[in-house]
Amino acid sequence: MGVGTKKMANTVAAANDDSFGGKIKSVPDRIRFFYNDVRTEMRKVTTPSRKEVQATTAVVIVTVFLFGVYFFVIDNVIGRGVDMLFRTFAR
Repeated sequence: MGVGTKKMANTVAAANDDSFGGKIKSVPDRIRFFYNDVRTEMRKVTTPSRKEVQATTAVVIVTVFLFGVYFFVIDNVIGRGVDMLFRTFAR
């Protein structure tokens, strides 16, 4: 068993202690393990290149434009349909 695994097992055992003192004693270890996990995950993060950012920005702009046109058309079709219904049955 690795050192980290042993420490984690001890922390879990201390966390399973239902007494108030057991919970308080496990807090520093839990915080340390949390920050170690954050550090490990942050090492995996990569910054996108300028070309990638420009490409994804263009995709977002085109998609927003297409959805805007789609909803504009659907809104007009439904609005005109409701208007025709009101004109037909409001007499």
